[in-house]
Amino acid sequence: MDQDALKKQAAEAALSYVEGGVVGVGTGSTVNHFIDFLATIKGRIDGAVSSSEVSTERMKAHGIPVMDLNAAGELALYVDGADESNHRLQLIKGGGGALTREKIVAGASERFVCIADESKLVDVLGAFPLPVEVIPMARSHVARELVKLGGTPVWREGFVTDNGNVILDVQGLQITEPVALEQQINNLAGVVTVGIFALRPADVLILGSATGPRTVTA
Repeated sequence: MDQDALKKQAAEAALSYVEGGVVGVGTGSTVNHFIDFLATIKGRIDGAVSSSEVSTERMKAHGIPVMDLNAAGELALYVDGADESNHRLQLIKGGGGALTREKIVAGASERFVCIADESKLVDVLGAFPLPVEVIPMARSHVARELVKLGGTPVWREGFVTDNGNVILDVQGLQITEPVALEQQINNLAGVVTVGIFALRPADVLILGSATGPRTVTA
């Protein structure tokens, strides 16, 4: 079974967590499948809050009403993908560059369901380069600080986030203490947010696998 089929399988399984109201929707290839499935039950929900312009456009194309988070208030459910997850459901996210809005929507949600293919589950986070969203004028300063933390930051050239900022992808990290590192990087002047989701991890991880969707809880 190819990777895309595994992503689709996890995305479809997440539909069982949709119980109406307003759904928080993330970003990425696995989430694109979830949006397509969500469209089949759009009459059961009041609308969605989106973490990126790309997801917003896809939902609007399906006729799913997209709401502003400030108007929607607290959300019962957020569904998003991940670039990596450890067994405590602490994540690395931001490969698509939407990490800040994703973190905001995750923080505003009662339950965070993460969907991925089984290759995303790892013992130690960090093989996937860690995205850090940075105010443009602070890019070099933050990069120097990230080197001190043992990483090799690479500027994602030609990419600008939906918030008008830049991304540094940090290679070479073994993230054994995700909560501590998330706090440390977030405290660097000029950092908007880091793609470690450990202070607010996922509550449920649905993994597409050759034997069917597998659910992992922390």
